[in-house]
Amino acid sequence: MSLPFDPNGPLRIAYLTYRGKPHVGGQGVYTRHLTKALADLGHHVEVFGGQPYPILDSRIPLHKLPSLDIFNDQYPGRFPAYWEIKDWPSFVETAQFLKGTFGEPRAFSIRAYNELSKRVNDFDLVHDNQCLGYGILKIEKKIPTIVTLHHPITKDRKLEMEHTKTWFKRRAISRWYSFVNMQGKVASKMPRVVVVSENSIADIHTDMKVSLDRMKLVPVGVDPDLFTPLPHIARKPGHLITTASADVALKGLSYLLEALAKIRTERDVHLTIIGRPREGANADLIRKLGLTDCITHVSGVSDERIVELYAESELAVVPSLYEGFSLPAIEAMSTGICLVATTGGALPEVTGADNDTVLSCPAGDAEALAASIRRGLDNAELRQRIGAAGRTRVVERWSWKHCAQLTVDQYREVLSMPHNVEKLRKRDAK
Repeated sequence: MSLPFDPNGPLRIAYLTYRGKPHVGGQGVYTRHLTKALADLGHHVEVFGGQPYPILDSRIPLHKLPSLDIFNDQYPGRFPAYWEIKDWPSFVETAQFLKGTFGEPRAFSIRAYNELSKRVNDFDLVHDNQCLGYGILKIEKKIPTIVTLHHPITKDRKLEMEHTKTWFKRRAISRWYSFVNMQGKVASKMPRVVVVSENSIADIHTDMKVSLDRMKLVPVGVDPDLFTPLPHIARKPGHLITTASADVALKGLSYLLEALAKIRTERDVHLTIIGRPREGANADLIRKLGLTDCITHVSGVSDERIVELYAESELAVVPSLYEGFSLPAIEAMSTGICLVATTGGALPEVTGADNDTVLSCPAGDAEALAASIRRGLDNAELRQRIGAAGRTRVVERWSWKHCAQLTVDQYREVLSMPHNVEKLRKRDAK
């Protein structure tokens, strides 16, 4: 028998993440650090996740809700065998795949609903991390629910369409991103949507029609004790580092590769890319530009090793065309490395002013990006000054503890809404 809800006591939270890649990509990193910080505050958290599964603090149970994993790193777009389709969510996922759409969010939301329907009495609140499938609406009818929406995926769709040359491919991309319409419908009906930047709030309101009064700003955080300068490690001249969680136009990696090719004609440079290498547009571009010998891909490594890689490099680069916040940016800044970043999306809100806490340049301009990188490589004093100021900015503004405290504030606001008070009253009366 579950304990009755205590509005002032520790909360019992079911946290949902349909994808939780551990080391790259915001979803898994956000999940790992936020849930740990919530546990540190004394709350009970259980994570329900799909592949790739997140890495969690030892105190936090992970309930695996396996998808068909059609779009895995090894064999993306694999066709599931008929014996794998054992239930309704798997049928939905397969049917969406056959239609050329991305079905994981919708299928995961059904799996999550089926699982949580059995455990309504075990949780005070459900926190959905950007799945926003139709099943989330069904969960919300039984258990108070809040969602995090990092940025509108409409931006991903728009940029992919703009960077695709053929009509056939544009049609395929449009079909693939059809799940965005579902996410907009679900988000607009949720009582509270947590958003990570003011820029994302404005874009979500414009693109997904979520009313401003339903959205609240809760910035993400960083662990400044983990992501910290390592002065005993010498920086390697001409070494750059970036994070590429996906081979998509949004991340702007192609512009960094073009900038690297320009700079390489002038000096020795090397780029470390944190992320698994994939065949695709950027792999083709690396070969076309003759950059294979000056690029290293690093994947599946610990946060501690990533901090060492930052310490070995002279500049970190975020070349994105759009970001809803950018965890890689603040993690890099927290290590004291000089950051070069574009002005895409929320990046200026996060990184601060050019020549103060960042070397900034317009998004989607390889020549301007190359110029900012040159400026950093040519001036060691500038790199040191901006790196130190960047760390100060991050430490003063963002921590996972602060993020968790603000998130809990939103939890309690949602739980105090009359319709949720009634839900919990009826549950506890049984």
